[in-house]
Amino acid sequence: MLRTLLVGALLLLTGAAWAEEIPSASELRSAAMGAPDLVFPTETSALDGATAPRMALFKPEGGGPFPALVLFHQCGGLGQHGRANLSMLDWARRGVDKGYVVLLIDALDQRDVDTVCMGPKNGLVFARGVRDAFQAARHLRGLPYVDGRRVGLAGWSWGAMVGLLASRAAWAEPLAEGEGFRAVVSMYPGCFTIRPRTASAFDIAGADATTPLLALLGGQDTETPAADCLPRFEAAKAKGAPLDWHLYPDATHCWDCRQLDGFSKVDVRGSRVTYHYDKATTEDSAERMFRFLDGALKKP
Repeated sequence: MLRTLLVGALLLLTGAAWAEEIPSASELRSAAMGAPDLVFPTETSALDGATAPRMALFKPEGGGPFPALVLFHQCGGLGQHGRANLSMLDWARRGVDKGYVVLLIDALDQRDVDTVCMGPKNGLVFARGVRDAFQAARHLRGLPYVDGRRVGLAGWSWGAMVGLLASRAAWAEPLAEGEGFRAVVSMYPGCFTIRPRTASAFDIAGADATTPLLALLGGQDTETPAADCLPRFEAAKAKGAPLDWHLYPDATHCWDCRQLDGFSKVDVRGSRVTYHYDKATTEDSAERMFRFLDGALKKP
């Protein structure tokens, strides 16, 4: 009840002033061309003994056809803040164990980008990331052991914001290459209004979400605060958007990042943030994620 009252108050405070920013389709397509397309792997890799995450394709035993997942990393990529991003390997293992083909993508390495935590580099902007995600889905659909009707996207932080955008009609229509995603999971996304210097402003979260979406948020996340998302999610759901969310009151940003427990940095807004790995939250978020995905992707 208290949460409902707080969200209602936020809606009253922000609803009148919040005019949603949406770039034109031509502007999105142009922005998505600022960096070259990724070259995706065609051969599968083994997860057993893997310690250095890289862009790779993983599959369960057997011939399939299997449902499939695109996994999209945080702003630091697979070499997150100078450390191997073990959390993304953990998520890939969970996906394969649950019976999914997994394409773990790396949007940074092939473009000679070390991080986008402080803003775009070498043309890697959000529109390019959304196009990456849709191209990864198209790549999966071309594999003989993937059921092309059952492809989902899961993203974390920067990748989570890609997920929010990919779930929106205004972004999917100009950027999707063929069929989009059947479901999206977004972990600790930011729900900011982005104001590029030389392009139109845009909102990460919008009321035009058409793809079933699950967002998982941290109540102690000061880098991508849940308070920015909740009123926008409430407004979108009130308009019929197929989304749901769950708030972990005590979780910080990057709660699943076991390699970054205690890591501290200054974020893009100049605030000091500290990450705390939380095993219980990580396991609960995994359970919620796959319950949602199984419901969406394992149906006939």
